[in-house]
Amino acid sequence: MSLKVDYLKYTLQFRFEAGTSRGTLTEKTTYIVRLSDDEDPSVVGYGECGPLKGLSFDDRPDFEASLTQYCRDFNDLDLQLFSWNLPIILNQVISPEFPSILFGFETAMLDFLAGGRRVLWESDFSHGLRPLPINGLIWMGSPAFMRQQIEEKLQTGYTTIKLKIGAIDFETECELLAMIRERYTPEQITLRVDANGAFSPAEAMAKLERLATYGLHSIEQPIKAGQPDLMAELCRHSPLPIALDEELIGQMEYVHKFRLLKKIQPQYIILKPTLLGGMRHCDEWIELAGRLNIGWWVTSALESNIGLNAVAQYTAQFKHLLPQGLGTGQLYHNNFDSPLVIQEGQLRHNPAQPWDLSQLTVGNSIQSK
Repeated sequence: MSLKVDYLKYTLQFRFEAGTSRGTLTEKTTYIVRLSDDEDPSVVGYGECGPLKGLSFDDRPDFEASLTQYCRDFNDLDLQLFSWNLPIILNQVISPEFPSILFGFETAMLDFLAGGRRVLWESDFSHGLRPLPINGLIWMGSPAFMRQQIEEKLQTGYTTIKLKIGAIDFETECELLAMIRERYTPEQITLRVDANGAFSPAEAMAKLERLATYGLHSIEQPIKAGQPDLMAELCRHSPLPIALDEELIGQMEYVHKFRLLKKIQPQYIILKPTLLGGMRHCDEWIELAGRLNIGWWVTSALESNIGLNAVAQYTAQFKHLLPQGLGTGQLYHNNFDSPLVIQEGQLRHNPAQPWDLSQLTVGNSIQSK
């Protein structure tokens, strides 16, 4: 057995201009990792390294050069892979400075160990028997565009809706929330908002108090990350539950994770495996959240269906889940066909629907490292 890893740089094209408080997205570059044994090339494990521009800890100019070097380092070791040595390999080969590469390698190895079927964890979800509850995501844009998205989500059966806020006029955003609340009570439709750190410290509490009048479930990251004292103060006094998102990025040591959560004491944390260093790091966050009585849910980070599939199957290991942020598979024109489908506000895995990864081999040469 001689394990080899390589990757393909792949550009995902959005179906629409996706607005956030950090700007508008029209495409996303990702890196699809594949792991195989040259003695049995029929078994291939796929993973995805997809740092988010302007957000990921490893959004840096030397990202691809580093990924190339990690592939070479892995190949030079002539490794054998078992479930027990997977975390050892990750720790010794890849720096924690590159969380999305950790996620890509971890999921490629898990897929390989499970036979290269894109079923990383056997569960009721992967067998098509249990769907995952998800929220419907409303992207920023013109008021008309946001209203259109809201109507589409309500008509297709979502009972939890999450609005990106912070980029357009605050009064207009409040009008959109009021429009939903005029039609649906909090018991009928759960509303979440995500500010992506858009509020200034001076205005944050007043805006939280205003938003609380709409019966919201929570707000993600009201102020920019890196202000733990102020965030702790907001969490103590906010009438609206606060969820940390960007605040968790870059916290790779267990003791640092614990100190952060203990200091801020948020009501919720948002777990994005691509941004946090993969499933092992999410396990640590979940364990700490349980000890500190903090709620959590998992969110994709605009991965292709390869990364989304891994995140969804990881999430499905847990029971009694809040609606998760896993509804991003329909964002792209050129996503990979997969068993993942959304029906009535739930994410399902249909084992009868095959994967189509032909974009990774037809017309594209995998870069051999």
